[in-house]
Amino acid sequence: MRNNPVQSKGKGGGFSKLIINLALSAVAVSVMVMIIAVAIVKGYQQEVRQKIVGFHAPIQVTHLDLNNSFESYPILRDSLMEQLVRQREGIQFMQRFAIKAGILKTEDAFEGIVLKGVDESYQWDFFTKNLIAGVVPNAADSNASKQLLISNEIARTMQLELGSEVLIYFIQEPPRVRKMKVCGIFDTGLSDLDKLYAFTNIGLVQKLNQWDASQISGYEIGIKPNYNIEMMREEVASLTPYNMGLSTIFEIYPSLFDWLSLLDLNVVIILALMVAVASINMITALLILILERLQMVGIMKAMGATNQQISSIFLWMAGRIIGLGLLIGNLAGVGLALLQKQTGLFTLDAHSYYLNKIPIQLELQDLLWINLLAFGICLLILFLPVRLVARINPVKSIRFN
Repeated sequence: MRNNPVQSKGKGGGFSKLIINLALSAVAVSVMVMIIAVAIVKGYQQEVRQKIVGFHAPIQVTHLDLNNSFESYPILRDSLMEQLVRQREGIQFMQRFAIKAGILKTEDAFEGIVLKGVDESYQWDFFTKNLIAGVVPNAADSNASKQLLISNEIARTMQLELGSEVLIYFIQEPPRVRKMKVCGIFDTGLSDLDKLYAFTNIGLVQKLNQWDASQISGYEIGIKPNYNIEMMREEVASLTPYNMGLSTIFEIYPSLFDWLSLLDLNVVIILALMVAVASINMITALLILILERLQMVGIMKAMGATNQQISSIFLWMAGRIIGLGLLIGNLAGVGLALLQKQTGLFTLDAHSYYLNKIPIQLELQDLLWINLLAFGICLLILFLPVRLVARINPVKSIRFN
């Protein structure tokens, strides 16, 4: 037989062509959806993690107590520990901070905030990137204690703008109030954190807490890329005094990271559904191909062909369909992912999703395992319908019309 069985134009050939095209489309669409789903979820997880880590460093060193309020116990600055930690491989930075809870008040509104004081060692890169107006507080300036960096969330709620003066009340004995001036406004998209924190000079917070210059709330420690946070935590723990406790960003915001981890389950469900859709369509197409070519199978058996040889022909035909579907699906999936990554065409509600556009993280290894998974499972499942070849009787099939 010189004609390819897939291309034969016998009775019912038009219907089988339609089924083959549907199966091809199902494989292509399934692979495209799997690529886009994995790229979006991995991109979203990475972007949100980077934002949380940017807002709070991966590791925090604070007083070892069970106090979870924003009225923290102080620790003493330890120059030797600072030097040892900074020299450790994998440490990117180590910065000091002090916090104080207060009430931000204007003539028309009030809002509870956490005032975070930082010094000249603070890494402003993340907030500089997310500034929408003004500048970050200048710790080297003698007037820095009057400067206040707030979020766009707070500015909108309190109807503040750049240069606005605002009073901050602190509930303590005796009660205190400070007039401060908005020097900058940022918007990270992390609404839960944006509406809580405001930044100023560490000296002001130390005075409000009635601490001296050697007392701070703690340290924030940055980790270089590709270093494991938990492993670095153990290394830093060996250098800290007994009265200092360490917390990773995963322990400080467990609910956020648990939620991000749950997104992996969504990907698994999507992958399972897409593979199932592609497999069912391929099984249907292969069954129709076999049934439409019963006479051909009977003749081949009569001429001495074995069931295995005939089955391999149909599997090869199915493999070609799957392979073409994978090629089309990869081109479409990668194309759409790159389009979104370059243009940000599809947007998100930042207040609900912490990001203003759909993020994309596309890696070669993801493409490889998606294609291997789809091709392997589809081809493996197709061994079930080709078993029908063994049940075909040559005499009956040749007479079949």
